[in-house]
Amino acid sequence: MAASKAASREKLIVALDFPTVAEAKAMVGALGDSISFYKIGMELAYGGGLSFAKELIDGGKEVFLDLKLHDIPTTVEKACANVARLGARFLTVHAYPQTLAAAKQGASGSGLRVLGVTVLTSCDDGDLIEAGFAFGVKALVARRASQAREAGIDGLILSAEELEAVRRIVGPRMILVTPGIRPAGAAIGDQKRVVTPAAAIGAGADHLVVGRPITQAKDPRAAAEAILAEIAVA
Repeated sequence: MAASKAASREKLIVALDFPTVAEAKAMVGALGDSISFYKIGMELAYGGGLSFAKELIDGGKEVFLDLKLHDIPTTVEKACANVARLGARFLTVHAYPQTLAAAKQGASGSGLRVLGVTVLTSCDDGDLIEAGFAFGVKALVARRASQAREAGIDGLILSAEELEAVRRIVGPRMILVTPGIRPAGAAIGDQKRVVTPAAAIGAGADHLVVGRPITQAKDPRAAAEAILAEIAVA
């Protein structure tokens, strides 16, 4: 039972989508030992979150820096090298071939795992058309998955809707992380491609990223424990 709980905690990443470190610290305190893995995105990172990330790491927590880097290769490589020195476990970059290659080089020799963002879960086919892409969501995700496999990248960020198709492309070893997770009956907010925790695990996700269904719940710890239980059953 203890091993099952530990495995479930490893799979659940709670998104600390707060504007201040004080609010993020309060949430970590409220969740206590039920959660061992946290995501810090751009909102918190630009409000002192990188220093807080080091604090979490030093306190024995795992940290996923969701910075979605995309720039000229030299800049991406050096940024990734700095994140690696921080001790974070995961870092996101946009899954463009040049960016993937640069990020891999920057993280080389460290424990940092680079995850390529395929298509944001707030986007659908219409959004991609508006942005000038020649592909719909499924085709673009598949293309970027193939490119990530060729680049030797550690993992991908993708909707659980694309998990099974992408797993066939990248094989069993690549880390697949799914945001846009919503328990049954939860509000979907600004997401367009969402699934339940059980469905995501059943489709082969290695990690689930959950934010508002936990952090905006009346009892965040109870909400987290419910999702952990669903993961364990799945």
